[in-house]
Amino acid sequence: MVWGVAAALVANVLYSTGFVLEKRALAGMPPLSAARPGRALLLLLGRPLWICGALALGLGFAAQLAVYRTLPIAAAQGLFLSGLVLLLILSSVVLGERPSGRERRAVAVIGLALVMVVSSLYGTAEEVSRSAPTGLLLALCVPTLAAGLGLYAAAERRGRRRHRQPTTGVAYAVAVGLIYGVSSLAIKGVSGHLDTSDLVNSAPTLLATPYPYLLMLTGVSGLVLSQTALQRCRASLIVPVCSTVSCVFTIASGTIAFAEPLPDDWLRLLLRLGGTVLAVTVLLTLPRHDTNTPDPEGTGHEA
Repeated sequence: MVWGVAAALVANVLYSTGFVLEKRALAGMPPLSAARPGRALLLLLGRPLWICGALALGLGFAAQLAVYRTLPIAAAQGLFLSGLVLLLILSSVVLGERPSGRERRAVAVIGLALVMVVSSLYGTAEEVSRSAPTGLLLALCVPTLAAGLGLYAAAERRGRRRHRQPTTGVAYAVAVGLIYGVSSLAIKGVSGHLDTSDLVNSAPTLLATPYPYLLMLTGVSGLVLSQTALQRCRASLIVPVCSTVSCVFTIASGTIAFAEPLPDDWLRLLLRLGGTVLAVTVLLTLPRHDTNTPDPEGTGHEA
C-alpha cells in the first residue's frame, strides 16, 4: 500500500511536469489539426522541449502501472487527481496562466469532491482486481470512445464558425477525458496481466486480451487530441477538467468492470458517490466561453 501511494505521488509530479513542458513547447508552433494526425506528430517530434514533456508523461505511465498493481482503482484515481494542485501552480508560474475567479472556485469544489472520494477509502481493505470480463469491458469502453470522438468533432465544427465566442475548451477537455478514462481501464488491465519479473511468458497472455489494443488506440488518439486542445486553450483548465472526467469514468466503470466492491459502510458510500456527483455537477457549470483577451502566442488562451 505504501509503495502504491509513493508511486502515485511520483506519477503526479511526472504528469504535471510533462503537461506544462508540452504546453510550453506548443507555443509558437503552427496550428495543429486533429484531422491531420500525421502532420501533428511530425511537428511535435520536431520540438525537443515537447519530447522532454512526452518522456515525463511516459515515465508517469510506468509509475501508474505500479499504482494499479497495489491499490484499488478508486483509491488510485483519488491520489492521481491530487496532483492537480501541482499542475495549477506550475501553469501559473511557468506558463503565466491566470484562471478566472469562477474557475478557481470550481477547482476548489472539485478538490472538495476529491477529498470526499479519498476519505471513503480510509479504514477499508478493498480487493485489488486484476481482470475484467471482455464483453463487459468492451460494452463500457466502445460507446465511451465513440462519445469522446463525437464530442471532439462537434467542438471542432463549432470552432470553425466565423462569429463564435472564444472557447474555454471545456468540450475539448471532456472529450479527451473520456478517451483517457478508457485508457485508464486499459492500463489497469495491462498492470494485472503483465508480470515484470517474467515479461516473455506473460506477454502472450496479455496480447490475448483487449487491454493492449485499447491502450494503443486511446494512446494515439488521446495524444493528438490532447495536444490540439492544449495548444488552443489553457492547461490550467484543460487538464483539471480532463482529469476529473477521466477519474469519474474510471471509478464508475472500473468498479463495475473489475468487480471491485463499493464500501459497505453507509458513510463511506455516501462520501464516494457524493464526491462523484459533486465533481460532475461542477463540470456542467463551468463557463464555455472565454471572456479574457486572447493570447496569440498560445501561452494562456485560445487565439
